[in-house]
Amino acid sequence: MLLTISTTHQPATDLGFLLHKNPDRHQTVGLSFGVAHVIYPEASPQRCTAALVVDVDPIGLVRDRRGRPGSNFSLAQYVNDRPYVASSFMSVALARVFSTALSGRSKERPEVADREIPLEANLAVVPCRGGESVLRRLFEPLGYTVDASTIPLDTHFPAWGNSRYLAVRLRATTKVKDLLEHLFVLLPVLDDDKHYWVGPDEVDKLLRRGGEWLAGHPDRELIAQRYLRHDRHLAQQAMAHLLADEPVDPDVAVAAHDAEEDTVERRISLGEQRMAAVADALVSAGARRVVDLGCGQGKLIRALLAVPSIDYVVGVDVSHRALEVAARRLHLDTMAPRQRQRVELLQGSLTYRDQRLAGFDAAVLAEVIEHLDPPRLGSFERVVFAHARPGVVVLTTPNVEYNVRFENLPAGDLRHRDHRFEWNRDQLATWSSQVAQRHGYQVDISGIGPTDPEVGSPTQMAVFSR
Repeated sequence: MLLTISTTHQPATDLGFLLHKNPDRHQTVGLSFGVAHVIYPEASPQRCTAALVVDVDPIGLVRDRRGRPGSNFSLAQYVNDRPYVASSFMSVALARVFSTALSGRSKERPEVADREIPLEANLAVVPCRGGESVLRRLFEPLGYTVDASTIPLDTHFPAWGNSRYLAVRLRATTKVKDLLEHLFVLLPVLDDDKHYWVGPDEVDKLLRRGGEWLAGHPDRELIAQRYLRHDRHLAQQAMAHLLADEPVDPDVAVAAHDAEEDTVERRISLGEQRMAAVADALVSAGARRVVDLGCGQGKLIRALLAVPSIDYVVGVDVSHRALEVAARRLHLDTMAPRQRQRVELLQGSLTYRDQRLAGFDAAVLAEVIEHLDPPRLGSFERVVFAHARPGVVVLTTPNVEYNVRFENLPAGDLRHRDHRFEWNRDQLATWSSQVAQRHGYQVDISGIGPTDPEVGSPTQMAVFSR
């Protein structure tokens, strides 16, 4: 099985320091199931490629089965795809060969190890249960551009059709550590199998290698289930850790909390005023292609589809259930064809680079940012302002100063039980000014809703423009 990792970061030979493998040497590491080789097909200042070649010994695998049941096919233990495909064997090889790189350490290049650089990973043969769509669901929310081609069963007999295997190329600007972690966790998930017994220690391994990215992944449940070989108890244990203090079904809780917030704000029709203010800002900016980030159940999308000057609206949300509700409320299944071409719903996270978010005139973040954990604001900022870079970003968020004017807030001092924070006017102004300066935007801040002479308006709106 073969994996290559390339970079055009300059000098590209820094890759050798990041992987802790010298480009001038052919290095060999023994494994319980075979041997792994690391070579560098190219190593110039402009481009460097490291190749991990894993040679699996199928006879050794059979000898190590220790009486475990096999296939009904008498030769299946010897004749199978395991020596040739990127699976849990490749994950084990990654952890063994690149253990220091997986820790994120580099004695010689510490500043590069902590930096996002252009990386490309090529996997010659990947078993993928569920096909290319599952591959994209797993890697695109993490910021990868995914190229995949199906491998035919036999090039000499095209009538036999295609196999279940894919040749895969992944491209992203990310840390080497993050790329290795993503591959380590997701290769067995794609294969939906593991070559070894899965016990409680695998939960710890998943949580350790998953880090922050797994908790925010839209398909975290699928990942946990497949990584833990569909052991229900272990998967529930992993999800409990990932969700921390969140309820078992967070979508249900969020919907209930949204209703509480709507009740609080309904007296001043704040929801309607917010949508009208966002639509006006988009029209004033001349936006025709709009992405609604954190679209929820599609209320704003429905309002934007009523604006004739807006040609195309894409709604993105991490919750699959919210998108299903949005599709029903928008009547996508019965919508007129011309109108249906104007709207699309996508599942994705706002803290991981996603190529699908690029190319829009405007992005809207209506009552979204306050749902993010503060440590993730930096990732969110890079995704929206550095990578997607729409011409206009319209952001609304509660003004915490106004909360004293609401009686019986369900979340105590905050407006919503899921809010991680709420900013006052000075805090939003400071954050917005810094973001605009870092990414070449100008920002204009205004209020939405009735203005109180002491505490301002209930909602703040920041409009970033380039």
